[in-house]
Amino acid sequence: MLVNRYQTVHLSFISTDLPIWKVIEAQATIYQKDEERFHLLLNQQKLPHSIIPTSDQDNSEQGLFWWDISPYRVMMTMQSNGKLSYRHFWEQGIYGVTRYCLNTDPDQPSQSLRFRNFTRYLKVDTNPFPRNIRIEYEMWSAKVHLGSYILHLDIE
Repeated sequence: MLVNRYQTVHLSFISTDLPIWKVIEAQATIYQKDEERFHLLLNQQKLPHSIIPTSDQDNSEQGLFWWDISPYRVMMTMQSNGKLSYRHFWEQGIYGVTRYCLNTDPDQPSQSLRFRNFTRYLKVDTNPFPRNIRIEYEMWSAKVHLGSYILHLDIE
């Protein structure tokens, strides 16, 4: 597995119909899984605090953003030992699944929320590593439209 360590990434998250617009810069590690598949890892501690809310009482909150990238589909997972984890799945022209797992009490099982997302546009530029990812999608809960979004990742 080839490793291309510590690439700077710029991640933009924009809603086209809600007042949401966030841009961050962070360091990431890229692993090549095979000829067309890559993993990109972002450590939560390296992200600006405004992205992931943490309580002042729990300084042990840690998480990892893991991207599985291919030219045809992208999955993004945020794994945490805290109270929130989630996974997004995008593939152009397909209704993917977005799942949020909530755990408010460590002695209780996690509760899960499932949404659908319809990927209108997915483009992954690689040369030889991913350099640019653009995803345009809609979020749905049953028949309720939860907004349209653009996720853009630039990797230097």
